[in-house]
Amino acid sequence: MALTLSKIEEYLGSEADALLNHKCKTISKENIHLPSSDFIEKVWMDSDRSPRVLRNLQSIYDHGRLGRTGFMSILPVDQGIEHSGGASFAKNPAYFDPENIVKLAIEGGCNAVASTYGVLGSVARKYAHRIPFIVKINHNELMTYPNSFDQIMFGTIDQAYDMGCAAVGATIYFGSDESSRQIIEVANAFAYAHELGMATILWCYTRNNAFKKDGVDYHVAADLTGQANHLGVTIEADVIKQKLPENNGGFKALNTGDSSYGKLDERIYSDLTSDNPIDLTRYQVANCYMGRANLINSGGASGDNDFADAVKTAVINKRAGGAGLISGRKAFQRPMDEGVKLLNTIQDVYLEDGVTVA
Repeated sequence: MALTLSKIEEYLGSEADALLNHKCKTISKENIHLPSSDFIEKVWMDSDRSPRVLRNLQSIYDHGRLGRTGFMSILPVDQGIEHSGGASFAKNPAYFDPENIVKLAIEGGCNAVASTYGVLGSVARKYAHRIPFIVKINHNELMTYPNSFDQIMFGTIDQAYDMGCAAVGATIYFGSDESSRQIIEVANAFAYAHELGMATILWCYTRNNAFKKDGVDYHVAADLTGQANHLGVTIEADVIKQKLPENNGGFKALNTGDSSYGKLDERIYSDLTSDNPIDLTRYQVANCYMGRANLINSGGASGDNDFADAVKTAVINKRAGGAGLISGRKAFQRPMDEGVKLLNTIQDVYLEDGVTVA
């Protein structure tokens, strides 16, 4: 049974009115390229993307329960590397078997499944024609002692092409010591993926210990994550994955004392954003060329209130002008039937006409 607007309100609780009835007075929705069934024709048709890239993008838009709506629900499972296999799959050891990851994406009605070369390659002949594959081409491995934090390549674009992937995905740690190398590596990889006809998705994460200042974690600040998005679309990512913003003022906090970091304009904070999470996320969308590249937000770690948290994230993303969620741990760290239910719950927010763009 599809999620009703009243059930969405119930999940949102005391925040329902502030989130469902908020009117965005910062960046108008009329200036945003909003998700739609004809998004390819309206937005990408005049770009430099080849017909093969457009076809693969369309295959992602067309698949699953959100097919032909312009919205996306993607299952990403690369945590076996990014967070270690044991830590990720101890709650549900069935997902050590890559086939169950792909089954969850199919049963959950997702637009695509995103995972590692090993996961997707191990079942490619059986499933690549049943659901669009997105191979994650780089990772942060956790075996180096002490742990270091860098995204390194795990395979080639040719491998992704040979296994029938519709798209490739990568992460850049913007702000890190290694970011310049990562930008060059991913830009080259994305250019070659486009040449072969695959779409590109970039995890635009910020990473620097200095981004934690005076007890505030600015890794999730709207201004810093917005600029990371802007760098991501500059290297021609077709879709941007970003964490939902939780605060703002990262540039201002880092420009104190003798520090001179980045560039800012006070209107970022006075005119282009407010304290409302929808407005903060709208700023992320604006930095994706006003939505020309779709913004999908991450679902976050699994916790005690996964369904309510997922609904809230989906409402914020949709009302901001985003195109969907990419949610993994909340889904695969539970029995498959519950994981399917959670993915369907997220999708129902995007299918509910009562949840409008602010």
